[in-house]
Amino acid sequence: MAGERSGDGLRGRLRRYTSGKALASGLGETVLDRALADPDWLRARLTEAEQGRPMRATDWGRTALERAGLYVCWSVTDDRPAARTLERAVLSLDTVPWWNRAR
Repeated sequence: MAGERSGDGLRGRLRRYTSGKALASGLGETVLDRALADPDWLRARLTEAEQGRPMRATDWGRTALERAGLYVCWSVTDDRPAARTLERAVLSLDTVPWWNRAR
């Protein structure tokens, strides 16, 4: 459930992730954790640093998100209870490797 947060809603939350500025929360943290567990991805970042091309932390976040290859789907509901019911129903499907913490 994205909802409006500081007037940004889903668009604002996605903007923070794609800019690499949400490394320490929710999806950003999960994406970076999974990238850091990948020796090949981590080796590439180390090679860049050794060659004098170190990335900033936000660039690591953006690169990790690109590595994840995620896509976003959404649906608008009338209220919070309807959103929760829909989210539970969707997350109960085992056909997709969900990245949702509620799962």
